[in-house]
Amino acid sequence: MTIFNKRFFITAAIFAIPFLALAQTGSSSLQQRADSLYDAYAEKQALDLYQQILDEQSGNYKALWRTSFLYSRIGNRLESKDRQKEYYNQAINYAERALTVDSTDTQSNFVMAVAMGRKALISGARERVAASRAIKKYADRAIKFDSTNAGAWHVLGRWNFKIANLSWIERAAANTLFGGIPGNATNAKAEEYIQKAISYNDNYVLYYYDLATVYEKMGQDKQAISACKKALTLPNLTPDDDDLKQDCRDLMEDLQ
Repeated sequence: MTIFNKRFFITAAIFAIPFLALAQTGSSSLQQRADSLYDAYAEKQALDLYQQILDEQSGNYKALWRTSFLYSRIGNRLESKDRQKEYYNQAINYAERALTVDSTDTQSNFVMAVAMGRKALISGARERVAASRAIKKYADRAIKFDSTNAGAWHVLGRWNFKIANLSWIERAAANTLFGGIPGNATNAKAEEYIQKAISYNDNYVLYYYDLATVYEKMGQDKQAISACKKALTLPNLTPDDDDLKQDCRDLMEDLQ
């Protein structure tokens, strides 16, 4: 390399450093803004920013799993089943990408369980039964990698509740097509696991409402009402909480 080329290379490197630092600072700032919006449950705005991050850093693990989770949460509020399916498919896609980056972290497994569970709820009996094994597998893995993951315990609680109360058509499909459903799902286990979720996060209205529905199914009306009353004392955190609290009031009215 000639002296001129060496000087040119060094000069170019020196001038490149500020631009690199500026790019890193901008990316860090965008991540901080996205994380703040996510923590504040400003979900649509957070989703937009995480997608901007992924446009620049396709392997950003936090952006991947949080994008998946946001698609599941926002999709759950859509009225059109076709639009819901689009969002849940996106949630599964981003969860798969997160698992590719890190399959041994609790969050990538958790968001896959959530995405598949949400999609199963709007699918036919055969699809729901087919998805049940994978939902439990990913929820179990999420807990394996972090036993304090409240969301994963909640998923397992809901899984037990849904499986324990399958229709005879769904049970027949499970036995005929898939050799049955893994695990001995019961409403008692659903209650236990949702209580576990509450022990790690006791400020989530959804957990108490779901616990109340389990108690109602078990014929434990007093416990169901108590869970609803607790939900009504909690501050609203998510965009769903107003509707969930109204569901609690309706359930209490039916039981009293």
